[in-house]
Amino acid sequence: MLREEVKQHLHEGTVIPAHPLALTTERKLDVTRQRALTRYYIDAGVGGLAVGVHTTQFEIRDPKFNLFEKVLTLAIDEMKRANVPQRFIKIAGICGPVEQALQEAEFAKRIGYDLGLLSMGGLQNLSEEALLERTQKVAAIIPVIGFYLQPAVGGRRLTYDFWKQLADISNVHAIKIAPFNRYLTHDVVRAVCQSSRNEEIALYTGNDDTIVNDLLTTYRIDVDGVQVKKKIVGGLLGHWSVWTKRVVEIFEEIKKVRDYNQVPSELLTLGQEITDANAAFFDVANDFKGSIAGINEVLTRQGILQGNWCLLENEKLSPNQLEEIDRVYSAYPHLHDDDYVKENINRWLE
Repeated sequence: MLREEVKQHLHEGTVIPAHPLALTTERKLDVTRQRALTRYYIDAGVGGLAVGVHTTQFEIRDPKFNLFEKVLTLAIDEMKRANVPQRFIKIAGICGPVEQALQEAEFAKRIGYDLGLLSMGGLQNLSEEALLERTQKVAAIIPVIGFYLQPAVGGRRLTYDFWKQLADISNVHAIKIAPFNRYLTHDVVRAVCQSSRNEEIALYTGNDDTIVNDLLTTYRIDVDGVQVKKKIVGGLLGHWSVWTKRVVEIFEEIKKVRDYNQVPSELLTLGQEITDANAAFFDVANDFKGSIAGINEVLTRQGILQGNWCLLENEKLSPNQLEEIDRVYSAYPHLHDDDYVKENINRWLE
């Protein structure tokens, strides 16, 4: 069962960054900077962390790297060390075929994670029915967050009926909606509203291309003649792994106004600026090939990481991506938190 204080926080909505991976020049785990990253997010005021997810690099599970358990343990250690509140949401990424997913769920639960973010990526050979059976088996071990991963990074298109049935599974407590597609996003919201468990499911945006709009929107869905309202209450985002202090501040601004009929136009403008920055970080011009390296590049500029390296050498910045990151850094100084990082980096690296 999900602890009540975590469940309440999950439904209130919060900032949950997708935790990156810190590497040395030899592409080995940089333990000091991996810990520093976790300290940065906690001190910035986030409400939870997701570790072992796409931004952490799925390759940490590869036997030749064998980093999955180590990386998840380092993050939990830092959360304990920081004495995070009981409501802090600890999320472990879970992926792969059934046997692998169950092993990852068992490990995550054993070391103290609250929920598993269950990816459907890389499982194109499985039917939707098989994916639902897999979800039920994982949910028997650890509370689950469903994950609509965009096709460009290994996800697949899933039907309205799939999300309706997933929402009906007990011990599914949230869904991260990240297809980067308005129509597919609406499918998930409508499916959840149609579920008898609609009040038990918290919706989180993973649509890094429309973060602010997602968080400002109230959906109205007709369910047998009754209007059901549903919000995307928070975000679980790779984009939020950078400039995180400002992310928390902007999220608090959004929370203050999203229940009113009038939304400040400045927030909508800010949302478009964030989307433009995301296009550079996530390498949209090259179909997201440099998305992880782009995030790492920003953290490197701030001094938290040593470099933008990924475990696989072919995972790197794309041509012209560096110039695009230069451009958005210059265009939107009000979005970054470089001064905050500079003030605290030495303490995080101790």
